[in-house]
Amino acid sequence: MTTTTYGLDVYRRELLKGSTETLILSLLSGQEMYGYQLAKEMEQRSGGYFHLKEGTLYPALHRLERDGLIEGHWELSETGQSRRYYRVSAQGKHRLDAMVAEWNTFSEAVNRIARPVAVPA
Repeated sequence: MTTTTYGLDVYRRELLKGSTETLILSLLSGQEMYGYQLAKEMEQRSGGYFHLKEGTLYPALHRLERDGLIEGHWELSETGQSRRYYRVSAQGKHRLDAMVAEWNTFSEAVNRIARPVAVPA
């Protein structure tokens, strides 16, 4: 593994760490899901870019639930397996709106520096 690849892997992990809650709330705002389903949906929608591991996903779900941003309930699947389904609470919807607005402001500011538009002379 080259230094450049290693640096990008670390950078990608840090970006995901800072975006996990926004991504989870975004997915759950469309429909309620259980943990494994959420991880697979995130991977599929991101074209394979995001791979949430259990050690990242479940602590984030528990934190979001503890903070009142999501609500969970148990259901039996067709196979008889118990699954905990999560959905966004009203408070979580408000937080998601604020997080997305902040993300847009942040990414626009980064792009103004990283990819400045050339002004004709």
